[in-house]
This record gives sequence, structure tokens and C-alpha cells, in this order.
Amino acid sequence: MYKHHLHTKLIKESKDYLSKKSSSDIAFFTRFAANISSVDSLFRELYAHRPDADKCLDDLLDILKNAHLDRPKSLRKKDRKKSEEGNWFLSNQLSGMSLYVDRFCGKLKYLPEYLPYLEELGVNVVHLMPIFESPAGESDGGYAVSNFRKLDERFGTLDDLQKVRKAMNKEDMYLMTDIVLNHTSRKHEWAEKAKAGQKKYQDYFYMFDDRKEPNEYEKTMKEIFPTAAPGNFTYIEECDKWVMTVFHNYQWDLNFSNPEVLIAMLDNIFFYANLGVDILRIDAPAFIWKQAGTPCTNLPQAHTLLRLIKLCVQIATPGTAILGEAIQAPKFIVTYFGQDDYAARECDFCYNATHMATQWDALATGDTRIMLTAQDIISQKPFGASWITYTRCHDDIGLGYDDSMISQQGLDPVSHRKYLKDFYSGKYPGSPARGDLFSFNPKTGDARISGSLASLCGLEKAVDEADEAAIETAIYKILMMQAMSFLIGGLPMLFYGDEVGYTNDYSYTKDPARSYDNRWMHRPVIDWNKNERRKKKGTTESKIFEGTRRLLEIRRTLDAFADFKNITWITPFNKHIAGFIRHTADEQVFCFFNFSDAPAYVTWHAVRESGYQPVKFYDHWHEEKISPGEDHEYLQLEPYDFKIMEIKERAS
Repeated sequence: MYKHHLHTKLIKESKDYLSKKSSSDIAFFTRFAANISSVDSLFRELYAHRPDADKCLDDLLDILKNAHLDRPKSLRKKDRKKSEEGNWFLSNQLSGMSLYVDRFCGKLKYLPEYLPYLEELGVNVVHLMPIFESPAGESDGGYAVSNFRKLDERFGTLDDLQKVRKAMNKEDMYLMTDIVLNHTSRKHEWAEKAKAGQKKYQDYFYMFDDRKEPNEYEKTMKEIFPTAAPGNFTYIEECDKWVMTVFHNYQWDLNFSNPEVLIAMLDNIFFYANLGVDILRIDAPAFIWKQAGTPCTNLPQAHTLLRLIKLCVQIATPGTAILGEAIQAPKFIVTYFGQDDYAARECDFCYNATHMATQWDALATGDTRIMLTAQDIISQKPFGASWITYTRCHDDIGLGYDDSMISQQGLDPVSHRKYLKDFYSGKYPGSPARGDLFSFNPKTGDARISGSLASLCGLEKAVDEADEAAIETAIYKILMMQAMSFLIGGLPMLFYGDEVGYTNDYSYTKDPARSYDNRWMHRPVIDWNKNERRKKKGTTESKIFEGTRRLLEIRRTLDAFADFKNITWITPFNKHIAGFIRHTADEQVFCFFNFSDAPAYVTWHAVRESGYQPVKFYDHWHEEKISPGEDHEYLQLEPYDFKIMEIKERAS
């Protein structure tokens, strides 16, 4: 459809760009011209009803141009390289680690000293947990941002960040940081101006004169932190108004129904992108659009907003990938990749939270059936987008997968989830796990689980009891859990400390700023003397580090582990075992995992049922050749063992 105002804009911009000799300027104008109609359409889907829609759209388009003009030449060159590689972020050559700078190495200026450590492990994507300014004592781990353009002094300066980025570029490493779109700190400049009575900035938030409208919202909204931060609104005495605060009372929700908020936050996104961020993690995208009478999560407008943001990023800073941290029910998570005409055009990455949670379910029960049931939804991920796969992250472990997945196995969802919570909090008799319940809701019994990977796998208890056999079992569990996360398809993201088996850190209980949040038990302060023990053969640290390193190396070696929607799950005919094939035209790799504390078996019939006729395998984990037996014979896996078997010869 012809739109005069868009035509006029293109004519104006063409005079600036088509006359230039720079290939990157011409490439920008080409992207701009090809997508301006879609930008207009998505923008008007949200804001057409507003009398200032045309002006705001012009402002948004100007921001795209300015973001391109501000983009350093080195990043434009990197954009071209990524473009030549296609979907660069689907590669099996990428492996990540998520870390808190202050707890990992103190300050950003010291981080380049530790890049060789990450390279030794096989990590080349570094996710720096929130580093922008947030108030001490009410930062929510950095997710209550008071200044989107200034680093928190605890970490250093923007100049330090640039030095880190340049050091990483020299080593072909990639940088990932967070952008918090849903809310700001109550001490952000916008919030301070709103408190002072400035109407323009009060409209940046959901602010109300009395409780009438907030009460309507509350009827359909859930509480995120029912014990630490009950309710979704907070009274602001300075301006005698109520403001929406979904997460904590010091985090004010931004009102994206106001296009000025979108434009301001898009400008912040480009600021981050032009710092050299390769992957931008959008925190809590499911919450970024609110509407009374709804749960205020997963609304259609949130998806439109993300599609618009993604398109704008593709135009102005095309080397930046978008990760949506949508930790929602399984049926909702896959929608953040985009659907229908927008499939793989919303978020480039989402967290595979469903698999993560059901993997912990399988470890606690020794039963993989719920995990396998979940794959039907997970497999709906479109080609061209990818998962962040992980066993552990900075957050709690939720049990948000569907009741129907549990019921299909003949289990009661309520009692099953209670068992999992009791198991991982160490309350269930005989459980080796040491964790704790996070955000327990006494009204519903809902809770999530805190605890480090090692402690939840039994290492803490085994070490305390000096039980060598239990220590070995815990190490097997840790490596099996990591192996599955690394190999199912997506970008594997380690959580710092897990590579050497850090157990729970209980010092948070003595810190008033953290004592209310037991997730700090699995966010360790790195003791580099402990990490140095990885070099001493036979230590727990060495066994876990070397095992993790080998897994990442195996993944890099085999092209089948790139994420081209090339996974086929196997029916193992044994509830203790999960198995899948990763395949290309030239490689077929069978992966089997035993979640039981006893030996388990897979018939060779289950292998051949896949359609392949293997004569010889090579198990990359055990470094041994395997010849398949007859259909009625078995492949044996020891307790918590796994196999990574590449077909080396097939029947003619």
C-alpha cells in the first residue's frame, strides 16, 4: 500500500545515503528502504489511535538513522562478517558463560586477565550479568537500573567495558549484556521527575491517583514475589500516587503504551549495541505490555513490540542478536521466537526453560517420561532461531511446565511437584540434594528452587560426609546434566562456578541487602585458589572442569551439534533413559542419557528403529568403538552415564 509520508521520508534519506561511497551506508539505506513499511505497520498496530503517532514514528525513524551513524567502523565490519556467515548465532562453535563481574573477578578492568581461563574451558560467549548503575541495597542483582548509560561504579566505567570488548574481539569472543525493558529503579531520572510531579514522566509509568484502577488490575494479575514483594502497586508519598511495581516496590514498570517510552528505550538498546554487544538479553519481555482485565503477561501487544524492536535492530545494528528472557509456561515460551509471518523474526534466542526444568524432574525421579513429553512443544521452535540451553542460571529453578505433562504419566501434579520441592530442598528422606525453596506462596503452595548445580546434584552433602563414592556419583550427575544441556540444540550457557563444582554459599544470610533472597546461595564469589585446583589431576575441580571442557570440545568438533532444527528424539523403551539423534547429511550422532542410579539398557532395536543401519559407532565421551548387537540385545549405560555415539559405518 502506497503511503505518502513514508515515500517522502525515503526520498529525504536517499539523498544522504545513495550519494555516499561507503558500502555500509548504502547497505543501511537498503535495509531501511526494504523495511520501512513493516516498521510503520508494526508501529501503527500499537499506536495508530494516538494523535501524535506520525510525529513519534518520525522520531523512531530518526533514531534508526542516528544509531547507524553512531556505529563504529569496527562494528560495521563485524556486521558484514556475521551477515556473510548467515545465522552466525546457530553455530556449534559458540559456547557461553554467564557471570557476575564483581563476584567473578572484582572489576571489569581485571576481566581480560581471565579470558585465557574461559578459552581454556572452551567458552567464547561471555554474558555479563547487569553492570549498569543500580542502587545499593535495592538493585535486584542489577535489574533495577537507575541509569542506562552509566556503569555501576562497583564494576568500573564505560571505558573499562570498551577495553574488555576490544580484548574479546581479538580472541574472537562475543559479548552479551542485559537490557531491562520492563522497569526502572525508583531512583532513575524518569522516576525522580515523576515523583516531582512532571506529567510527561508520570506518563512513562503506570501511575494512578487512587486505588480504583490498581484494584481492577490486581483482580487478574499474579504476584511474582508474594512473600518478599506482595501486590503489584506501591504508594508514592512524594506525588500522592500509586505506581505499578510488579517485581519489587523499588522497580517501577514502564508504560509502553506511551510511544515515547518505546523510543527512549530503543535509543538505549542502540547505545548498548554500539558499545559492541553481540547478544542483547531482554529481561522479562512477557511483562512489557499491561492491560487491565488481563494477567498482564504474554499479551499480543508484547509480541508486536518485540517484533518492532527486532526489526529496528536488524536495520540499524544488524550484527546484534536478541535474546528474550521469557520464562513462562511451555506453550508461551516458543511464541517469543515469532509466529506465522513473523516466525524467527521476533527473538533470535529464548531460554529453553522447559527442558531445563524437566531435566531436573528426571534427575529427581529417575524417570524421563515428563521430559520427553515436553519435547513436542519445544520442537515448535522455528528454523533460524535458537535456544539458550542451560542446566543452571543465576535465577531459581521453576517448575512451570504443564500439569498435563505430569498427568499423562499417571501422576498427580500437586503431589509430584511437592515431591520435587521436598527432594531438592533436602526434606525428602534419602535425598542427596541441598537446596532451598524460593518465593514460597503459602496460599497456593507454589515455590521455586534455589541451589547450585553441585549442591542440587549431591556434591555438598557428599563432601560434608566425606563420602568418596557419593562424591563420584555427584560428579557423574553434574556432567550428565551438562552434557544434555550442551547437546540438545542451542547455545549452551554455563553459569560461572559450575565448571569447578561450587556448592552453596550461605554468606548471603549475613548481608542485609541479600538476606531476603536465597538465590544468592548459588551466586558464588570465585576463590581462584579453588579454581586453580582444576590443574591438579584427581581433584573434584579437575574432574568437573576437564569433563566440562571435553564436552564443549566434542560439541565444537561435530557439525551435527549446530542448531539447524536437526534433532530427532528416540523412543528408548526404558523410562530411565532419554535419547536423541543430532544429524546432518554427513553426520549422525546418537546421544543417550541414563537418569537412574542403577544400570539401564537400550535395545539395539530402538537404535535401528530410527531408520539408520549403523555397523560401527565411535563414542566420543568414552573414546571407544562400539559395534551394535542384534535387535534383542542391549546397549548398557552405567548409573548417570551417557554416550555420544557417532555413526562411523553404515550397512550398505
